Amino acid sequence: MAYRVGMVSLGCAKNQVDAEMMMAALRSAGYRLENDPADADAVIVNTCGFIDAAKKESIEEILELARLKAEGKIKAIVVTGCMAERYRGEIRKELPEVDAVAGIGADSDIAAIVGKALAGEKPELFPEKTLLPLCGERILSTPRYFAYLKIAEGCDNRCAYCAIPMIRGRYRSRTMESVLEEARALAEKGVKELILIAQDTTRYGRDIYGKLMLPQLLRELCRIEGLHWIRMLYCYPDSMTDELLQTIAEEDKIVKYIDLPLQHCSERLLRAMRRAGGRAQLTALIAKMRRMVPGLVLRTTLITGFPGETEEEFTELAEFVREIRFERLGCFAYSREEGTAAAELPDQIDEEVKQRRMELIMEDQMNLMQEWGESQIGKTPEVLTEGFDRYAECWYGRSRADAPDIDGKIFFTVSGEKPKAGEFVRVAVTDCIDGDLFGELIR
Repeated sequence: MAYRVGMVSLGCAKNQVDAEMMMAALRSAGYRLENDPADADAVIVNTCGFIDAAKKESIEEILELARLKAEGKIKAIVVTGCMAERYRGEIRKELPEVDAVAGIGADSDIAAIVGKALAGEKPELFPEKTLLPLCGERILSTPRYFAYLKIAEGCDNRCAYCAIPMIRGRYRSRTMESVLEEARALAEKGVKELILIAQDTTRYGRDIYGKLMLPQLLRELCRIEGLHWIRMLYCYPDSMTDELLQTIAEEDKIVKYIDLPLQHCSERLLRAMRRAGGRAQLTALIAKMRRMVPGLVLRTTLITGFPGETEEEFTELAEFVREIRFERLGCFAYSREEGTAAAELPDQIDEEVKQRRMELIMEDQMNLMQEWGESQIGKTPEVLTEGFDRYAECWYGRSRADAPDIDGKIFFTVSGEKPKAGEFVRVAVTDCIDGDLFGELIR
């Protein structure tokens, strides 16, 4: 009888792709995969270790599984992912219920690690980060009509607040041939929306080709039959070239949506973060982006409470948000991460102040999103149908302006033939409530 294995993957889409590859390796080794961890013999927690909130979520998940283990429902807990890589020997010390800990370089050995844990051993493996496979067979955990495609691993940007380079290592692009081969295979399986991800998608190709190759990769992806939308996440302002913007504008399959984490607008704080630019440069860049890509939906993320952030600099950030009017925005209170340059900076800010500033930014943004949503009333965007909400008694999906699990939904009523999940339809927008759009299906 085959052992049963469950997978709990936390954090970003990049971690999710790693989990999908581990699931394929487990199935190839003869394990049976279970959706419900409580039904498994062993459960893998593919952790996130980016900021305090993510680490807390990972620990809480491990403790919940430890309770199931104490009740005899599961036999072994295996911890992988970023928190395992970052804290290595500390995990088993602080969480003795854990049976195995494996760094990211051990992902390809996951079947053997699970086997040892089930046999009563306590393996801890931390091989070189570069052994993390960049590609391979995956069992998709997303709905069949969309998938993430990781085009690179690691990061060379070395932002002062970020632990990712310590955890994931240097930037490593996949070859264009391997990316295109996987994209074709995904399209043949029915994937219609392809979402490109990396720690910095815009840097793609520089390490192996000597130049930025994302525009060329996008052109090649657009030639693949079956793909309808191509979306990019985690872009970087320094690499937002005219060639890339022109490519986005000219190719119909590329959604006019750019995820551009800026973190702040104060030139002094950005320098302290080891990032370039300032308010004037960022404002000019965004103006050019919107000029070159008509109808652009721009998403960003910001940090409040970075060490030394003054009230004046926070006010400047709030003014910047109101001036730019980002269509999508997320804001996070600064998390002091050990081992990063920012953790050693003076003038660390009280948690309450960081949180209050974050909440003020998000209050402003909710008002801006409501105004943007109201401007969509009367329009008929293309919507990727995702399902039926039986409580609201209507269908829902996403437009080009909405990335999965990050942005909102469009809710719509249907008269006549019902759409299927994964079907593209047109919706006449009639209302906006709390930033979500509502409308009616049109044939």
